[in-house]
Amino acid sequence: MAGSQPRPQPVDANTTLVGVMGYPVRHSLSPLLHNTAFAALGLNWTSLAFEVAPGQVAGALCGVRALGLAGMSVTMPHKDEVAALVDECSPVATALGAVNCVVNREGTLRGENTDGAGFLASLARGAGFDPAGKRCLILGAGGAARAVALALAGAGSADVAVLNRTAARADAVAALAGRVGRVGRVGRVGRVGRLDDDTDVAQADLVVNATPVGMAGTGAEDEGWLVPPSLLHRGQVVADLIYAPRPTAWLAAAADAGATTVDGLGMLVHQAAAQLELWTGLGAPVDRMWEAASALV
Repeated sequence: MAGSQPRPQPVDANTTLVGVMGYPVRHSLSPLLHNTAFAALGLNWTSLAFEVAPGQVAGALCGVRALGLAGMSVTMPHKDEVAALVDECSPVATALGAVNCVVNREGTLRGENTDGAGFLASLARGAGFDPAGKRCLILGAGGAARAVALALAGAGSADVAVLNRTAARADAVAALAGRVGRVGRVGRVGRVGRLDDDTDVAQADLVVNATPVGMAGTGAEDEGWLVPPSLLHRGQVVADLIYAPRPTAWLAAAADAGATTVDGLGMLVHQAAAQLELWTGLGAPVDRMWEAASALV
């Protein structure tokens, strides 16, 4: 029946285990997404949440090897430390200095980062948006912003501007975009929301909020937004990487301004799908994963 969830496989001695590590991690939707996919594919695999306290990451990775886990999804605050501890990293994970997925191949742990690929897939699914040749503006300079900047540059964006409260951090993110990366001209440090030059906003084909402002009903006020939604307009794609609440107040206001909007659930689902494909070598049942996530968010 449409919309029904596949029945999970029973756990037995032949079950292949993967998991997600973070601190805290009990709220993570990753086990739900992975287990939905495993059941849909008929795989005897199970994903569990492992709360790994700071200082225990090296031990946790030894446990992945010793227990024969096939892989591990990695979330905050461990992405950078895992990148430094695995045996090898993909080019993307190396560039970002962050790992969100560990693949165990006979005891060799390879670090991957599927965040950027997940973001691009969410743009394609949610807005039919191809970044090639487009002007993009990223708000924020944390780990998510770094992944987005690298992915947009790799997808052929014509311009990737970064706006952040701290100029030095914006410089570091823009550097990941190479020759197309630069620090946005809008705003100045200490003057968030009071724009000296709104050219970057007006000309952007894509505006991405990669800050935590507005997350989980924090009651963001207009002065907390790096770009007030009143500056957004029809013809733009506006993405918010936050998925709870869904939509955020900023994204809802962007939609009211006529922009095409994409919320953070897409990136969450597609980065998890990419992890599953790395672990199993099989195509992920993305529609089933979307159904499972949408039912809870």
